[in-house]
Amino acid sequence: MTVDITGKNLDITPAIRERIEFKFKKLEKYQVPLISKHAVISTEPNRQFKVEASAAIPGGQLVASAEHDDMYGAITEVYQKLERQLNKQAHKPTARRASHSDKPQIEEAETEAEEEA
Repeated sequence: MTVDITGKNLDITPAIRERIEFKFKKLEKYQVPLISKHAVISTEPNRQFKVEASAAIPGGQLVASAEHDDMYGAITEVYQKLERQLNKQAHKPTARRASHSDKPQIEEAETEAEEEA
């Protein structure tokens, strides 16, 4: 699936399109399917570039935005934000909660000794 890229006050060149598609391709290493991918690049009046990206995943939505003087720097910053969110979603089922970490573990040897007494 391709990435929908929209440019506001900016023409989307093949180099920009290639860079954004490359960054979204790198997100596939988490093995979470990205259902719909969309990116918006705009130039602000203060000559900064603003990049907003979103991607739907099963059970949620990833959304990130960044402003930077360099367009490619803003794209990289958005990628890093999306990567953090996707990493959190991918490892969420295996994450241990703090309330469960302090539970004492009962060993079989102790229970056998109590049963004999």
